Order: sequence, then C-alpha cells, then structure tokens
Amino acid sequence: MATNEAIGRLGGMELTLRPRRHWARRLLGVIRQNPLGFIGLLIILGLAAVAAFAPFIAPYDVGDFRSGTPREDPSWSHLFGTDQLGRDVFSRVVFGARISMTVAFFAVILGTGIAMVLGIVSGYLGGMVDNGIQRGVDTVIAFPQLLLLLILAQVLGPSMETVILAVGLGVIAPITRIVRGAVLSERNNQYVEAARALGASTPRILFVHIAPNMAALAIIIASTLFGVAILAEASLSFLGLGIPIPNPSWGTDVSLARTARPLHIWWALFPGLAITVTVLGFNLLGDALRDIFDPRLRGRL
Repeated sequence: MATNEAIGRLGGMELTLRPRRHWARRLLGVIRQNPLGFIGLLIILGLAAVAAFAPFIAPYDVGDFRSGTPREDPSWSHLFGTDQLGRDVFSRVVFGARISMTVAFFAVILGTGIAMVLGIVSGYLGGMVDNGIQRGVDTVIAFPQLLLLLILAQVLGPSMETVILAVGLGVIAPITRIVRGAVLSERNNQYVEAARALGASTPRILFVHIAPNMAALAIIIASTLFGVAILAEASLSFLGLGIPIPNPSWGTDVSLARTARPLHIWWALFPGLAITVTVLGFNLLGDALRDIFDPRLRGRL
C-alpha cells in the first residue's frame, strides 16, 4: 500500500521519513507567515512594472504643457490632475517612479558593495586595520547624514549621477558597522579554521568563505535601504539639489507644489503618496526577509 511516509528501522528504532514539501507549498507557507511582506513585494513589483513600462503607461509626455489647462482637478482625462503649467501629474508620477527606482538601485548596490568589503576586512583582520576603519565609520555616523548629502550634492552639482553617488556614500558607514559585527561572530567558526588549516590565503578566506555567508545579511540590508535611498533622493530633489528640472521627480514636484500660489493640493498629494507607498513597500519586504533569513525563525516556515 502506497503511503506518503517512508518507514525504516535503525538500531531497533522506527524512523519516519517525511517527503520534502513542493516548492509551491513552501512558498504559500512563507506567504501565510509573512502577509505584510507579501503585500510589500506586490507594491515593489507594481512599482518596477510601472518604471519599466512608463512610456506605455503615461498618457502624456512629462513636459507637455498642452496636455491640459493649469491646475485641473483629477478627471478621466487627467487622473491626478495637472500642475500650474498644465502638465499631467499622473504622467510625471509614472516617470518619476523610473527615476526613483534607478537612483535607489544603483545607490544601494554601490553603498552595500563598498560597505560589505570594508565590514568583512575590518571584522576579520582586527587590530590597527579594524581601528582605522571603525574610527572613520564613527566620524561619518556622528556627522548628520542629510547635511552630508547636501554638501556632496552642492559640491558636485545636481544630477542623477550626483544623487546616486551621494546616497550610496551616505549608507556605507552604518552598513559597515553591521557587517563587521556579523563577521566577528563568523571568523572563529569551524569552516574558517578549516580553511586556515588548509593554508587558504586571507583574501580567499574573506571573499570565498566568509562573504557568501554574509549574503543573507546583504539582501536584508539592501531591501531596507531601497526605501531609505528613495526617501533621500526625494529629500534632495525637494531642496533643489537632486534631479534637475525639468526631469520628473517626486520630491521636486512636492517642492514646486508647496511654493505655488494659489495652492493646488493634488499636485503635491499624489507624488507624496507615491513616496510614502514605495518606502512602506520596501520596509515591509525588508522586515519579512529579516524574519525569513533569521535562523531562530526559520523553523516555523
């Protein structure tokens, strides 16, 4: 008789071997355990789709002054209304998603990559190298992050490349501190000692043995920092030091709507909602990934 369980004997004891669950059932189990994380993932996937297909989704060109009359309220022809120049706000929000995702992706990849290298080297080597790196990290952390971003943006001039560089450099110090702490607990594990005993070089131990074990931590940090990067880009654009006009940016549109008279609430509302929902989605996904990759919680899935 066929059964779902295989029964065997070992040393007089009965063993029950349960078959591995199908990947789809495991995925459904993860979703049930982390419903908010799944909502965050849907938000991010939706944002990515909007950014990728922006030219096909946006009904008007972002700089088209003839798309409508100035300060129109939301309607079927202009879902989010128009700004003071008659440009379609919905089209600007859609193309703003492309800019925000581009800035966040490259800034987080840049910052996380540099921070992972510094954190692994600092945590493993220790001594003067560790002290030098950590004193630099302390100095950067003690300096207000927004002020650091403003200085970099002012010195380099407003552009997308400047925003990517400023945001990427701004996240290096806190990530370095986190990675260093994780490496301190990893460097005395048996697999590292075995690599030393086999004569592996220090670079090989760092980037072949220790670095892969930091991958889960890097994914968690990066997923959370995407929201931080988008918020930083919007802050710089709001202050006039981010994405230069007339390129569409959520922060720029909120800033222009704030200073326009008479006040047109729709112009500021929808870009502000886009920033809020995007940051919320990345934060929900980051929390879920932390729970999934946490060894203390993995047994529940």
